[in-house]
Amino acid sequence: MAVYTQVSAEALADFLTKFDAGELVSAKGIAEGVENSNYLVDTTKARFILTLYEKRVAAGDLPYFMALLEHLATRGNPVPPAIPDRDGRVIHELAGRPACLIQFLQGVSVTHPTPAQAHAAAEAMGRMHASLADFTGHRVNSMGVDTWAAQLARCGRDLDAIEPGLFDHARAAVDRILAAWPRGLATSAVHADLFPDNVLMLGDRVTGLIDFYFACTDVRAYDLAVMHGAWAFDAQGRAYDPAIGAALLRGYRASFGLTPEEQAALPILAEGAALRFFLSRAWDWLNTPADAMVTRKDPLAYRRRLDFYAENGQRLFA
Repeated sequence: MAVYTQVSAEALADFLTKFDAGELVSAKGIAEGVENSNYLVDTTKARFILTLYEKRVAAGDLPYFMALLEHLATRGNPVPPAIPDRDGRVIHELAGRPACLIQFLQGVSVTHPTPAQAHAAAEAMGRMHASLADFTGHRVNSMGVDTWAAQLARCGRDLDAIEPGLFDHARAAVDRILAAWPRGLATSAVHADLFPDNVLMLGDRVTGLIDFYFACTDVRAYDLAVMHGAWAFDAQGRAYDPAIGAALLRGYRASFGLTPEEQAALPILAEGAALRFFLSRAWDWLNTPADAMVTRKDPLAYRRRLDFYAENGQRLFA
């Protein structure tokens, strides 16, 4: 979450008149993240999240995201559906951007998850995947395996300004991973970004799965690989926590399970997930506007994960 687009109190108050959501009491920009502009909105009736979708989220994708959230919510998953206005619409425009008013969920994102919390979060992912078995929506992964070579080329030799030799290191990784990428694994709708800050918890209980704006149709086990890289390392990607990694795998198996083919593919899926976030973070690091109210994320934290998986993946997922 972040703030790129500023919304005045007057414009927000007028926007809220479309809903049975009460009158504006306060609004505060949320600085974390890099994708959309987000505000925490309090009214006389409740608390909401206002999201304005920036250039990385295409307006044409929003019906898919909203349908996915509604599908999951109606099946008991702790996700935040968009709030319809009095005419039943959930997608609007505000300050020149597509915008949605989103249900607020209780809970906090943990910075240093425990094995019990990791187990619960992976169980929640498994239940989410089970609920998506009959979801018919389809969206191509805009950050998927078929885009990685082009993303690397777009960053180009500017990567060496982050760390000398980084472009050549990344190019070798792209070539290796694309050559080994598994084909024929089960696909479904996936979250594709289930980091700890996208899971809300109260103690060891999951109260929310949020921020589905990278959701897409992709290899189902890739979703678990993304989660593994996000949860099982420290923020800098220097230290791997084997207890967290094992808890994630146990939790997912407990609620959904892995086929032998998915189990065998996890090492290369984890490398691919690390590469995907390295590339997007590198691009953002090189191109985030200086005046954006946003915290850039270090791409080297995922270069370290990528190297770790390349050296240890077979052992980790045996």
